[in-house]
Amino acid sequence: MKKIKGIRGIRKRWMVNSISVVLFIVLLAVTAFSAAMGSYYYSTLSESLSQKAESAVRSFNYYRTTGDSYYEYARTLVGGDQSSDQLEVEFLDASGKIRYSSSDLTAFRSPGTPDISRALSLGRTEVWSGSDPSTGEHIMAASSPLIINGQVVGIMRYVTSLRNVDWQIVIVVAISMGVGLVILAFVYFSNLYFVRSIVEPVSSITDTAKRIAAGSYGVQIEKRFDDEIGDLTDAINDMSLKINQSEKMKNEFISSVSHELRTPLTAINGWAETIMNGEVRDSSDVKKGMGIIVSEARRLTNMVEELLEFSRIQDGRFTLSVEPMDIKAELEDAVYTYREFFRREGIELNHFDCEEEFPPIAGDPERLRQVFCNLLDNAAKHGGSGKRIDTAIRREEDQVVITIRDYGPGIPEEELPHVKYKFYKGSSKARGSGIGLAVCDEIVSRHEGTLEIGNAEGGGCIVTVRLPIQPQ
Repeated sequence: MKKIKGIRGIRKRWMVNSISVVLFIVLLAVTAFSAAMGSYYYSTLSESLSQKAESAVRSFNYYRTTGDSYYEYARTLVGGDQSSDQLEVEFLDASGKIRYSSSDLTAFRSPGTPDISRALSLGRTEVWSGSDPSTGEHIMAASSPLIINGQVVGIMRYVTSLRNVDWQIVIVVAISMGVGLVILAFVYFSNLYFVRSIVEPVSSITDTAKRIAAGSYGVQIEKRFDDEIGDLTDAINDMSLKINQSEKMKNEFISSVSHELRTPLTAINGWAETIMNGEVRDSSDVKKGMGIIVSEARRLTNMVEELLEFSRIQDGRFTLSVEPMDIKAELEDAVYTYREFFRREGIELNHFDCEEEFPPIAGDPERLRQVFCNLLDNAAKHGGSGKRIDTAIRREEDQVVITIRDYGPGIPEEELPHVKYKFYKGSSKARGSGIGLAVCDEIVSRHEGTLEIGNAEGGGCIVTVRLPIQPQ
């Protein structure tokens, strides 16, 4: 039910907003068109009546008569009009009474309409439309004054019923409204189709998003449109895949960390209980057992530190204490720290230093030393089978370039793009949490540098760290 209400809500808002605008425009257009057509019909008829009345008055000029003799011509003019079936022709005297009428029924009465009084008082043709005072019929009348010797002596008046004109206007308005309704219906159904083409894919995407939220990671939506909806579909599909990958890596990480923690703890507990119970009496065995305990405890400490660093990065508490530092000295300290340890493991650690002096760079010495130590530890862990690790430092234009290379099996090409991702361990069987390189990459990135990992020519893996040298 929620789904249906949601769709109706979108459709309702869209239709109300779009149809309201179109309805307003259509009503405005129909009203304007109807008013224009009504004005056109009325003005055309008014002009026609005025011309007839004025033409009739001008025809009196051919009869230069005096006295009341013009009445004879007026009676002839009224009686001889050929359009009496459509028009009523009247001749009124100076008092406004009808002397002659084409219908005879209206003779000797005073219509009393405004066009007559204005024509008598103003001496010009006047047109009026309204209800006939005697019949109530909707009429239009044009009255043109007959002026002789400067005096208004009569009026030629043409009267016509507006019934046909009004009916024509009603037909025009009805046709206009019909066209408007057709346009409105077309807009309504086209909008309905358009809204459905949006709502249904969005509804499908919503259902899929709910499935993803419920735990169905990796589920995909069929892409049916190559537009904004298609872009949204691609984004949801990509999000689903990434969540699925993240979930898998998280589960693998939990499993890996649980195993990594269990192994040293088992060794520590085992040797501690053995020594505490007095089962080992030889001093060399006790020393060996204590060495294992210290080594495993150090490994646990390093793992916990990695987890803490990763947690600080995730929640934004990771900070740098930047100061001018000697990058060569920090790298040499890390090499010195690990050289003896690697020697005991049968790994030769070589450092190739250039004679060039580097200016101090802006960095956090502790964090960068952490990067070097982590990279050296990774080189021994994953490439120690090559029994050799080389480090080098050099300058390239405005950058310090540090390389750490092992001579192990290297990294499969398909895994190279992912090795810096959090929790990623790939096909390596070496123990670790899978977040060390992610932490190193974050530290180097915050120093505005880059960390690149690839396979070296001749075998093995090579890590390249580039850090910017600040201009003097």
